[in-house]
Amino acid sequence: MNDFRTPLARVRGHGSAHEGSGHWWVQRLTSVALVPLSLWMVASIVALKGADHATFQVWLSHFGNALMMVLFIIISIHHMVLGMQVIIEDYVNSESFKFAAIILTHLGSYLLGVACVLAVIGVAFGG
Repeated sequence: MNDFRTPLARVRGHGSAHEGSGHWWVQRLTSVALVPLSLWMVASIVALKGADHATFQVWLSHFGNALMMVLFIIISIHHMVLGMQVIIEDYVNSESFKFAAIILTHLGSYLLGVACVLAVIGVAFGG
């Protein structure tokens, strides 16, 4: 009879990537966090439709709006990085290219996130 159970050693080692279910859980948590943040973002976009830059700047200068915007950026970027890492690990066969793609994805994405947060801070403080 075939034995389809995972060997105990692999389970203890958390699989081939040695990350276990932590990556999976963080991706699920970020997706749950993005539900209310995305609803807030859509509602904000609808409410600000047709607004000029000065109106948007006043809106973003409120602490709650700036905080929600920064949270949306940080959680979205982190969720995207986790998803892209899974895609790269699943579909890229070359180990060296896989490693480079993951590093470049992480660096580029987090650089984009920092730039977005700095832009929010700049607009919120009248820059």
